[in-house]
Amino acid sequence: MRIRFSVRRVSFLLPNPTPNWRIPVKSFITQLSLLQDAPLSFRFFSSSSTSPSSPNPKQSSFTVSYLINSCGLSADSALSASQKLHLVTPERPDSVLTLLRNYGITDTQLPKLLRVYPTLLLADPEKTLLPKLEFFHSKAFTRADLGSILSSCPMILSRSLDYQIIPCYDFLKSILHLDKRVVSAFKRSPRIFLEDVNKYIVPKITALQEIGVPESSVVFLITHYSNVVQVKHDKFHEIVKEVMEMGFDPLKMVFIKAIHVLAGMSKPTWEHKMEVYRRWGLSNHEIMLLFRAFPICMSLSEKKIMSTMDFLVNKMGWKLTAITKVPSTLSYSLEKRIIPRCSVARVLILKGLVKKDMGLGAFLRFTEKKFLDRFVIKYQNHIPQLLNLFKGEVGILELGFASEEICGVKQL
Repeated sequence: MRIRFSVRRVSFLLPNPTPNWRIPVKSFITQLSLLQDAPLSFRFFSSSSTSPSSPNPKQSSFTVSYLINSCGLSADSALSASQKLHLVTPERPDSVLTLLRNYGITDTQLPKLLRVYPTLLLADPEKTLLPKLEFFHSKAFTRADLGSILSSCPMILSRSLDYQIIPCYDFLKSILHLDKRVVSAFKRSPRIFLEDVNKYIVPKITALQEIGVPESSVVFLITHYSNVVQVKHDKFHEIVKEVMEMGFDPLKMVFIKAIHVLAGMSKPTWEHKMEVYRRWGLSNHEIMLLFRAFPICMSLSEKKIMSTMDFLVNKMGWKLTAITKVPSTLSYSLEKRIIPRCSVARVLILKGLVKKDMGLGAFLRFTEKKFLDRFVIKYQNHIPQLLNLFKGEVGILELGFASEEICGVKQL
């Protein structure tokens, strides 16, 4: 059986001084065409480690025992894996385990890897596994990276280094330019190395290019949301069309973020999130404005949305308009950012040290260092316990304010 591949032209214009530069996708046609001659699967069986398809009870017992004692699988998982794997001697699997551990697989990750891919223990460690592990290690993958990636997607090790892994890596590098970006994309969605880039990635890049999405946005998409380019073509085109109809500008990065949100959300889930925001008095139009400004707001859990809105509206007295002006507020940690900073803001307003109409964003957008410098250290002479309030060591009432004063402070 032979596989037919085709690559559509993909190009992006870069700013001067090289306005006619194009992504060299065509240079990978030769490499990727080698896949036509690659075997469709790779089996790692050895006569010294395997037995016929119908193992005797003694062989099955050894396999199960080895998976439990040497690999850390549970009894149930070992029994299930033994249906696919029949070990006779420990030499080959011992060598495989040693190699995996040397390249970052921990004893915690090992059972997860082998539950999915037990026949990996039959691979040739020197000829089959070592070259792949050395390749990844040479491309800025740390031991921790490899351990995390391979335990979550062990089937990568079943792919051919020359026919799949290297061509895929080189193709992504041609688009992302930097090894660290390829590593980032790989860590976020390891399955990208299992896919045919001509089939799953190139057509989507072409589609985005045709509607004017700049190269920088495509780089961001693949680096941070590489799972999106693996969805089915029909769904991808439907999402892009929907995002366009919502009024997003393809030239802006928020366009990519909206695609990412919709790609990971079903229609019922979308409607449920709309209902959650409607509970707080937002109209459909206002919710869409919120989404266009900050698409991630629709990816937040119901619990996160409700708890944040409850604190800001009911406990702190901020009006909805103050929140919708700074929609990123909804994504901030309630315990680590919103509560400490809003508590400081409330006290400063009560003391008349900052303007009562100062927007919510002024308190939440700053980095922690800038916030401390501007709103805590600056006013410690006026309120000595302000830092303790920020750290949660004292409450507003403990600073001597009456509850009526606190409840009387309202924001925009």
